[in-house]
Amino acid sequence: MQKQFSSPSAPIGVFDSGVGGISVLKHIRALMPQESLIYAADSKHAPYGNQTHEFIQARSFHLAEFLLSQGVKALVVACNTATAAAISSLRERYPDLLIIGMEPALKPAVAATKTGVVGVLATSGTLKSAQFAALLEHYAQGVEVVTQACIGLVECVEKGELTSLSTTALLKQYLQSLLSAKADTIVLGCTHYPFVRALIEDIVGGDVVLIDTGDAVAKHLKNRLQDNQLMCALDELGSVSFWSNNEADDTEKVMSALWGSPVSVARLI
Repeated sequence: MQKQFSSPSAPIGVFDSGVGGISVLKHIRALMPQESLIYAADSKHAPYGNQTHEFIQARSFHLAEFLLSQGVKALVVACNTATAAAISSLRERYPDLLIIGMEPALKPAVAATKTGVVGVLATSGTLKSAQFAALLEHYAQGVEVVTQACIGLVECVEKGELTSLSTTALLKQYLQSLLSAKADTIVLGCTHYPFVRALIEDIVGGDVVLIDTGDAVAKHLKNRLQDNQLMCALDELGSVSFWSNNEADDTEKVMSALWGSPVSVARLI
């Protein structure tokens, strides 16, 4: 590893197309409270699922450069769509930087299903990606996978509308095809979706298992930090800073609600 990435006391950088990656940030915080964290929300360009491959790559490079300018020791791409579009290019550009990505949790979902039908909620960008096709090829043999692109759902979470009538209506619409196919396990294939998990549970009932990857990503990050001797050894709570390019007046209110306590949000260029 190059010297600039080798300080255990340096922060971990996390970015997403918007506020959804805060769901991953919370798992990282719970597992490694001593680590300092920097979160960058590219909300001005959310959702990435509607953007081109080239655009997502360009934004991912921009956010990575910003977080590197803040001195991060590791980078978490807390976005399934950005991971699919850009993580290979990010690793090529920064070969000495520890980079962790996301992918829909098909493997545990296939292991959990009893009906043999797995549902996947994701953005259209994730579902159309070569990475998702490879996951299907590798893990989905012998089961039926029903996918549903959730157009508009990211925008609901970005606005903090976690229990609104419009969000409920969208979810009922998108979950209908999965329930009709008798899916008993549903993958939350976007980091925004865990924030409406309670609403999804109300709609699908207690017999359907919901799976998201935030906890697994945090554990993988911890293992990689340990392998590279980059775990922070300080016995104190690490700092957390939030950055966003969202121009909405309620940005701090929404991000504070999702994080679970008041936060101040710096301006991301």
